[in-house]
Amino acid sequence: MLTAAAAAEPGGRRESAPVVPALGPEAVAGRRPGMAFMEKPPAGKVLLDDTVPLTAAIEASQSLQSHTEYIIRVQRGISVENSWQIVRRYSDFDLLNNSLQIAGLSLPLPPKKLIGNMDREFIAERQKGLQNYLNVITTNHMLSNCELVKKFLDPNNYSANYTEIALQQVSMFFRSEPKWEVVEPLKDIGWRIRKKYFLMKIKNQPKERLVLSWADLGPDKYLSDKDFQCLIKLLPSCLHPYIYRVTFATANESSALLIRMFNEKGTLKDLIYKSKPKDPFLKKYCNPKKGQGLELHQIKTYGRQILEVLKFLHDKGFPYGHLHASNVMLDGNTCRLLDLENSLLGLPSFYRSNFSQFRKINTLESVDVHCFGHLLYEMTYGRPPDSVPVDSFPPAPSMAVVAVLESMLSCEACKNGMPTVSWLLQMPLFSDVLLTTSEKPQFKIPTKLKEALRIAKECIEKRLTEEQKQIHQHRRLARAQSHHGSEEERKKRKILARKKSKRSAIENSEEHSAKYNNSNNSAGSGASSPLTSPSSPTPPSTAGISTLPPPPPPPPAAPLPPSSTEMPIQLQPQAMNGLSRGALLSSIQNFRKGTLRKAETCDHSAPKIG
Repeated sequence: MLTAAAAAEPGGRRESAPVVPALGPEAVAGRRPGMAFMEKPPAGKVLLDDTVPLTAAIEASQSLQSHTEYIIRVQRGISVENSWQIVRRYSDFDLLNNSLQIAGLSLPLPPKKLIGNMDREFIAERQKGLQNYLNVITTNHMLSNCELVKKFLDPNNYSANYTEIALQQVSMFFRSEPKWEVVEPLKDIGWRIRKKYFLMKIKNQPKERLVLSWADLGPDKYLSDKDFQCLIKLLPSCLHPYIYRVTFATANESSALLIRMFNEKGTLKDLIYKSKPKDPFLKKYCNPKKGQGLELHQIKTYGRQILEVLKFLHDKGFPYGHLHASNVMLDGNTCRLLDLENSLLGLPSFYRSNFSQFRKINTLESVDVHCFGHLLYEMTYGRPPDSVPVDSFPPAPSMAVVAVLESMLSCEACKNGMPTVSWLLQMPLFSDVLLTTSEKPQFKIPTKLKEALRIAKECIEKRLTEEQKQIHQHRRLARAQSHHGSEEERKKRKILARKKSKRSAIENSEEHSAKYNNSNNSAGSGASSPLTSPSSPTPPSTAGISTLPPPPPPPPAAPLPPSSTEMPIQLQPQAMNGLSRGALLSSIQNFRKGTLRKAETCDHSAPKIG
């Protein structure tokens, strides 16, 4: 039975809205509909983690007057309770597919059909094709995290226009800072849905370009509002040769705004994929045509620089956890780290859905090392790994590169844990790199804020550990169910059932035979009435009367004892009668004619003839 939301509105096209929006607690966004974007989320609200994968399964289809609608069950993460229904038409799929063409992928959307598209067989075949299409876009790491797919599968949580909202907040900020001016929005240059970028300029320096980034809070924001704002405003004071400097930073209770210099050459990922920095993220990186690995000396130099800045942050107690090739800015031959504010905002990592599968990657330091493995793979081969862990590595410019990659991306590494940054710096690939920089690192964090960072880091790691535990338990259960339902296992269960049935039959037969033998033995035992010769008359057997021969008459008795001794004398015949009656009934029930022994008689009744 369909709900009212599945019915078409008369006289027009029905809006594709959810049928049953049944969201679990983890799926509740930190923002209610109509809530002002700068308003602080209510206490106790769980902010949505956009990196948790969505899966979609078409449960049914319904044919209306002129079209067919497909009822889709969408699930966030591993919890079946955290799921909801949406209704989509083929035209909705077609619109989504057209929007995703920017990625340059050939997606398997079933073709259109104008005539005969209401036939039952055609609808069933199209439903299979649409299910395959959903499987492809939800398993592609970049497509599944893009706003287009999120809005298609989860309209309740992704209905807002974040570009417009961000522009409004930036405009409000410029009322108090009139020297800045927005040149243009840099639409979709990043992968985050709730982080937007704008090209900026300073009014008295019109030729100089800067980039402004605005971001909302994430699910891992554990700092107090006061500590959060203090740390954001502290970022411009961070000076390090391998950190891209922040020109300006400010924050309120619900978001942060930072300004950096715009780099025309772009990021390390732009270098690898030969892409333009201002192009949309999907166009640049989803299906690159010109991706190419770097030279060995570049791999060694860039790798050493990135490891040095990671060690600096770890020693300072500053959590990062957001390393990937798009967060490394190239300034000549120098790599500089971007987006230190992400961990303060509580934003989830780009690779979170990957490292959350491995329980040994449970600290932000180990997360940084694992993410460095992804980055080193891209620098070496010009593309990301197809899957992690990596079973075998293609030929590399040096075996030293493969050795380092194996320490972070192999099955053994993911199972047993990551090496430390200090250990990687001692590897032959990086230990002989000479760094030529005169800039002295400087990042002073007050003791009180260091303690706040330590507590926030522990909370981030605790949420990661709990998520990894749930995923591990879910995988074990899924493996057990899969093994139990396999064809081989079903055959084993059938064979065991047959053996058990045979064993039970044999045991029942033996038990029956034993009972039969016992009954025969009891029939021939002294518990039955004594046998008499055929010539002897058989005494009548009546209920309640003993079949034992009566005792001889007693001799003359002495005077009776006192009345207190009469009770045992009266009870004795009753007990004897009860025992005799039981013996008689047992003898009758267990009587078997075949157990009678043939008696030899000597008949003297016949007349003697001399």
